[in-house]
Amino acid sequence: MSVYDYSAVLIGGEEKSLSDYKGRVLLIVNTASKCGFTPQYRELQALYDQYREQGLEVLGFPCNQFLRQEPASHEEIWKFCHINYGVSFPLFEKVHVKGKNIHPLYRYLTRKAPGFLSKKVKWNFTKFLVDRQGSVIKRYAPTTKPQRIRKAIEKALSS
Repeated sequence: MSVYDYSAVLIGGEEKSLSDYKGRVLLIVNTASKCGFTPQYRELQALYDQYREQGLEVLGFPCNQFLRQEPASHEEIWKFCHINYGVSFPLFEKVHVKGKNIHPLYRYLTRKAPGFLSKKVKWNFTKFLVDRQGSVIKRYAPTTKPQRIRKAIEKALSS
C-alpha cells in the first residue's frame, strides 16, 4: 500500500485520487486557519513555489479537531488561505486526522510514521513527507517550520 491507494475531496468538491500525484514528492499537512501555526501557510507556499517544477506537491487538509481552530466553511477556508497567504497548492475538504472518524489517508500516514509516544496526530500543521513512490519518509511536528524540511525535500526530489 501507498498514499496512492487513497483519495480525498478537494475543497471545490471534486474527488481526487492521490494516484494523480504518482512520481511526485508530497508534503501532506493538516491545517487550520485560527491556529498559532497558521502563518506556516506562507512557508508552505514558498516551498511549493520553489520546488513545484522539480516535482513537489503540498497538500493541505483542513481539520477542526484541535480546539475548533478550523470552523469555517470550505469556501471561507479557500478564500482565507488565498487572500492572506497566496495559497495555490491543493486544499482538500476538512477531514478528521484522529479518532473513530479518521480519514483513511491519515490512518495510513500515522501507521507508517507514528509520532513521539503516540501514533495520533496531536495538533494542527503536522507534516508528512512522502517520496515519489508514495511511501512515507518522515513525520514532522507542528513546531517544525516548513523551511526546516527543505533539505529533506531536496533529497527526496533528487531520488
